[in-house]
Amino acid sequence: MRVISRTGLRRLVVAAQGYAARSRTGTAGEVEAAIRRLACVQLDSISAVERSHRIALASRVGTYRAGTVSRLLAQGRVFEYWAHEACLLPIEDWPLFATQMRTGGRRWYGNVGDTHPHLAEEILDEIRRRGPLGSRHFEGSAAGGMWNWKPAKAMLERLWNHGALVIAGRQGFQRLYDLPERVVPKALLDATPPSAHDRLRALALRAVRARGALTEAGIVEHWRLRGGVAGVRPAVDGLVADGLLERVAVDDGGAAVVVPAGADLDAATPSAAVLLSPFDNLLWDRPFARRVFGFDHLIEVYKREHERRYGYYVLPLLWRDRIVGRADLKAERGDGVLVLKAFHREPGVRASAGLDDALDRALDRLRRACRLEAFVRR
Repeated sequence: MRVISRTGLRRLVVAAQGYAARSRTGTAGEVEAAIRRLACVQLDSISAVERSHRIALASRVGTYRAGTVSRLLAQGRVFEYWAHEACLLPIEDWPLFATQMRTGGRRWYGNVGDTHPHLAEEILDEIRRRGPLGSRHFEGSAAGGMWNWKPAKAMLERLWNHGALVIAGRQGFQRLYDLPERVVPKALLDATPPSAHDRLRALALRAVRARGALTEAGIVEHWRLRGGVAGVRPAVDGLVADGLLERVAVDDGGAAVVVPAGADLDAATPSAAVLLSPFDNLLWDRPFARRVFGFDHLIEVYKREHERRYGYYVLPLLWRDRIVGRADLKAERGDGVLVLKAFHREPGVRASAGLDDALDRALDRLRRACRLEAFVRR
């Protein structure tokens, strides 16, 4: 078993993320490629700064045109489904989630299938006739009408969870639902889903390639897999035996990590200065982030104000191969500015001109992604 240093491990996982080293402009093809490289990109509705997926993608490909992801969804080049959470995924991975769709995905829409069974066919008929529709198209009125909003919205979610509808774009952040056969390539819809074992192998391989290095617990967390480490280990063992993955010891004495077979364990130091979405892929495995970066990732948007240590919407600052601070940020769109309310250096990180420059560069990149005119410190 080869051995990697903790520093080498840190550089390996940062390099795998593909953060751009400078401001740039990205194309739709590059956005699609970034989603494929990352295996999945988490969606989140909070817009205090910008939607999470836009921050995550812009940190890799640069500023890209508004509506790009919506067009990729409509063109069947990516799709949206449950992975780590609700995520954007490369379209070729549709068969990996087909069985999950048939069993209802991650159910949270209640018992609407029992209480309002008639709604399913009525909604499908309406979309079949009118094209992609959002939940607002099924809202009722005070005087009554065809639709009762809450059951209709729950049924839309149920149909999406079961793969009877797909997300064919968004208006704002609201989903537009359409029939799978009008969006997803026929060859993928007709493909035979893999066996449970082959699916686990494929997901484990994708996770490790996307993240550079993971423990088996990290593979489970990447996809939120049922069965835990014991469930995924036989698939990882098989991938190692087949020469696709490799187990590597770490000089910190902790658990071995899994890397792509033949990975370069002496990766060069990454050079990017980038503010990370709180839901960035790099931060999903919190115990691993503590081990590799010495960073205790906190998401405090769900806490009451007096309980927060760092702020409401806080973006970690990655500089080269270290997380050096946390920026409490807010987009004031009416004024066209990105406001830095506070910056908290990590323990052991000294104030310096280099750090200030890295933060300024990261702020400038982020305000471009947010389509704002300037950033200010307050």
